[in-house]
Amino acid sequence: MNKKLGKRIYLDNAATTPVDSRVEKAMASYFALNFANPSAIYKEGVGAQKAMENARKDIAGVLEAHSDEIVFTSGGTEANNLAILGLVKNYTGKDRPHIVTTQVEHQSVLNVCSYLEKAGLASVSYVGVNKDGIVDPKEIKKGIKKNTILVSVIYANNEIGSVQPVKEIVKTVRHFRKHQKSATPYFHIDACQAINYLNVNVGQLGIDMMTFNGSKIYGPKGVGVLYLKRGVELAPVVYGGGQEEGLRSGTENMPAIIGISEAIKISEKIKGRESSRLSKLRDYFIDQVLKKVIGSELNGSIKDRLSNNANFSFPDIESQLMVIELDARGIAVSAKSACSSEDEESSYVVDALGKGKNFGETSVRFSLGRDTSKKDIDGVVKAILDIYKKYSNI
Repeated sequence: MNKKLGKRIYLDNAATTPVDSRVEKAMASYFALNFANPSAIYKEGVGAQKAMENARKDIAGVLEAHSDEIVFTSGGTEANNLAILGLVKNYTGKDRPHIVTTQVEHQSVLNVCSYLEKAGLASVSYVGVNKDGIVDPKEIKKGIKKNTILVSVIYANNEIGSVQPVKEIVKTVRHFRKHQKSATPYFHIDACQAINYLNVNVGQLGIDMMTFNGSKIYGPKGVGVLYLKRGVELAPVVYGGGQEEGLRSGTENMPAIIGISEAIKISEKIKGRESSRLSKLRDYFIDQVLKKVIGSELNGSIKDRLSNNANFSFPDIESQLMVIELDARGIAVSAKSACSSEDEESSYVVDALGKGKNFGETSVRFSLGRDTSKKDIDGVVKAILDIYKKYSNI
């Protein structure tokens, strides 16, 4: 249980996580003491530049990447935008560029793709998923064309936690490139939810670009990273003083950069044992809910799932009502992605599973974290039962 929340139970770690005290400590001096602009050439600026490059090197070390392949951004949304828009803007081919993605991507990918289509800058194929929220690599293969420059797939879904077969998709992409004797399509993954729990060794994954941010790994908000493999050329999306090798102009957010570096090092160190602990809690939670709450159904894969995610649909109780009732009982959860529009009554991710509209309208996401205990889970199950008895017809 998060001490900062008192007696409340926080199960919305997929939206954001609290800043780890060790991260907070590492950041502290960069607000007022070591405040210099890293672009300055005097002593303080040179010191800031050195600290930033050390942070870049540390992040690259976790990813098994090169330091010059790490681009700092303001968050996961900007990193996704840079990967997609930057590639399209840099395209010089004769045919209009084509992108392959899925129907269950984060909105920072889907909305960029929608913009590109409406502006006539690119065409996009949206691949569907199965009932567990998993994309079939064969469907990705069908979607790739000669003018496809990018395949973008979310590593682990932010709502239902389903983990995509990244390595199989990589094989599909590489086979096409080899057959066509082409450098493209490049393969980008959004790893914002995955970074805490899954393998992020970019060499082993075989990817060209990867996105993650600080606020999902017990680091600060307002900072993200785009891993950009050497040889992949992007055009800038933000123009200015030419920071980040010209790809992302603007004075670097030094406290946040130090913070995300410290956060990912901590995450990688405890990943194995924390993933194991949370997987057991998650499975216990899923078992208790499905056993005790009549008619409840799990959304997403039971097997290929993030260790901290459980997403349920509760018949007869709309998502927002369940969230409000749980909040009144001291439990914080969400109905869908924190980045989704409040006007959306249903989860487009759950809708994509093909179960029917009612499942998307009644889905609730529970995302566990480092402070989550079995006592918390038992309390949440009890609260769900109380709410269900209050509103259901049985």
